[in-house]
Amino acid sequence: MSSPEYGDFYSIWEYREIVPLERIEYIHNTADEDGNKMDPAALGMPEDFSQDQCHTVTFKDLGDNKTEMTVTEYGWTEGEMMKLSQMGLEQCLDKMAAIFAQN
Repeated sequence: MSSPEYGDFYSIWEYREIVPLERIEYIHNTADEDGNKMDPAALGMPEDFSQDQCHTVTFKDLGDNKTEMTVTEYGWTEGEMMKLSQMGLEQCLDKMAAIFAQN
């Protein structure tokens, strides 16, 4: 993810549960560019940026070759960090959509 205020931002995900075609649950943490887990404060992030954030992705078959995907992020409080997380997630999903559109 890239943020105008914080620059490039790296993440690592630890998958906790994968149910094919139904659900993916993972823990998100901040990282350095080499994939090493980092304390968000050490990266200059505000105090309300939590570690070990649980995320759940669910998939619903809508028929006609369409799938609804819902992403739920836990552990955010209202504020700047929640907005930045949403922006990063939207960037990821836009990149994913572009990849799928090519195939």
